[in-house]
Amino acid sequence: MAHEYRLAVTWAEDPGTVDYRSYTRDHVVTAGGKPALEGSADRAFRGNAARWNPEELLVAALSECHLLSFLHVAAEAGLVVTAYADAPVGRMTKDDDGGWSFESVVLHPTVTATGDADLETLHHAAHEACFIARSVAFPVTVEPADAG
Repeated sequence: MAHEYRLAVTWAEDPGTVDYRSYTRDHVVTAGGKPALEGSADRAFRGNAARWNPEELLVAALSECHLLSFLHVAAEAGLVVTAYADAPVGRMTKDDDGGWSFESVVLHPTVTATGDADLETLHHAAHEACFIARSVAFPVTVEPADAG
């Protein structure tokens, strides 16, 4: 069994990529039936700070995946989650070859719940279940600041 995710990413500019400094990094990401997502490069790479950049979206995807996995394992464990917030931090560093790579992402979830459950165990199970964290080539850690 497989799942596919089909998107459209579009960019256009006249006169185009004449030189590195001349073109916009602004683009649009669309998927059927959803609002368009306005993207750009990170401001450090000549992008538009008012738009989402791929680095932010990767960190957001990891945080969202943990959230959704956590809600699932909590429900299975009989824990009633009433609020969840996260303040994830992604760190990118320059590689020896001059390129850039993510070094790590740290999630800082805060869970408010009613009922008895070991939140640390649930966070661990959620992390193990998160397919996006399982797919990246850098460490993703969870440092919960859970409220009971």
